[in-house]
Amino acid sequence: MDLISAIILGVIQGLTEFLPVSSSGHLELAKVILGDTTVAEESMLMTVVLHFATALSTVVIFRKDLIKIFQGLFSFEWNEEAQFSTKIIISMIPAAIVGVFFDDIIESFFNGKILLVGSMLLLTGALLFLADKAKNTTKDVSFLGAFIIGVSQAIAILPGISRSGATISTSVLMGVDREKAARFSFLMVVPLIFGKIAKDLISDDFSLLNVDATALGAGFVAAFFTGLFACTWMISIVKKSKLVYFAAYCILVGIFAIIWSLK
Repeated sequence: MDLISAIILGVIQGLTEFLPVSSSGHLELAKVILGDTTVAEESMLMTVVLHFATALSTVVIFRKDLIKIFQGLFSFEWNEEAQFSTKIIISMIPAAIVGVFFDDIIESFFNGKILLVGSMLLLTGALLFLADKAKNTTKDVSFLGAFIIGVSQAIAILPGISRSGATISTSVLMGVDREKAARFSFLMVVPLIFGKIAKDLISDDFSLLNVDATALGAGFVAAFFTGLFACTWMISIVKKSKLVYFAAYCILVGIFAIIWSLK
């Protein structure tokens, strides 16, 4: 993969990881349009690196919240921070199970399956449209709600389903405050991303690949700084109930992807 393509993919990842339009779906579309001819494992490596970059941008923006989560975990008191930390852990369970037991199947989806991407983008658009019509409340995420949101996150592993779109929409449709829904959505994915990185390093899946470190680095930097901007912007968008515009966008891109796959 050349340097320019890596930067383009990094910018796409940085924007679409937080905006509810499916980062994985857009990355798969971009790889096809850019003529990415790398093998599936190398393509997956770039995807993992870019997700790692946006996870770091999440850490920077929510560093105070993350400190409170860690304090809650080790406070040994059933206070608000401990309860929030427990909800984050509960939300991770479905995606962790899918990642551990269905990893090979998941990787097979990241290999130019544009028809799947288009179909899932249409589903994302429908979810966002429904969430945009939901009434705003001041309700917090419950323990059961955390698990249900976690199921949405697990399903969003499919390319084309927006992780943030699915989790925020699920939260809002359950009556959770929009800003709290966005905050929970962005925080719940951080441990999973770092867990995925650790798993790949331990399994050493990519050690034999002749990858371009410069391209990976450029993609990482582009995704990180774009992610800082997009994360802040997305929180503002959710608070203002502007999800319908992203619903329309996902539907349009989904139709484009389906047409592209059939031509």
